Amino acid sequence: MKRKFLFEWFQTPKGLVLRQQETDYLRRNITVSCKQAILQIGALGWEQDFIDCSFYTRFVIADNKARGCEQSAKIQSTANLMPIKTESIDMVILPHILEFERDQHHVLREVERVLKPEGKLIMISFNPWRVFTYWQYLKNREKHDPWLGVFIRRAKIIDWLKLLNFEIETVVGFNFDINKPEPHLIESLRKKNALFAAAYAVKAVKRRYNLIPLEPVRTRKFRLVSVGVLEPSNRSKI
Repeated sequence: MKRKFLFEWFQTPKGLVLRQQETDYLRRNITVSCKQAILQIGALGWEQDFIDCSFYTRFVIADNKARGCEQSAKIQSTANLMPIKTESIDMVILPHILEFERDQHHVLREVERVLKPEGKLIMISFNPWRVFTYWQYLKNREKHDPWLGVFIRRAKIIDWLKLLNFEIETVVGFNFDINKPEPHLIESLRKKNALFAAAYAVKAVKRRYNLIPLEPVRTRKFRLVSVGVLEPSNRSKI
């Protein structure tokens, strides 16, 4: 997984603008209890800007190089195979991790495995329709290590999550165009402005649907019963 470009780009002026928007979004949407388990897959380095590790004591970062906030607990692990118990996490945060994974759908299946029923997922990814316009440093990527980033469309991510029984709660977009600042840092991704968002975030909930067994309906069978000849009553005899 090559995320070196990501960390370098977030230090640029436009990267800092996008970083601030995503930080504000994460700070507002981490709504689970401080005693619940939160797992972030892939370190960023500025986790202390959107979460208080001294308050959320069960905040864990799973990273292949054990990077991340110094105060948080860390697990050295890959995103597609994590040594975490099934259905043991209350919230999972995926900050720009799927773009650097080969089997992206398998990573989502791993997320679904570790999440508890009704657990929450927050995923942040770049918009493939606009990101190439602003990433000027990618023109010189041959000078660096090979980067295998693959950006995913918002609609495709939503389809994958629905197949894994996730219910989409909100989808928001971010813009790092410093020449044309938006009135709000976070705006909804609609059809008219989906192509102009630099990145997007999807918040979903893992649903667990249990089948209710139904007993077969028993049909009554009507049978003819032979009855003997009725004896006349006393009044009829009189």
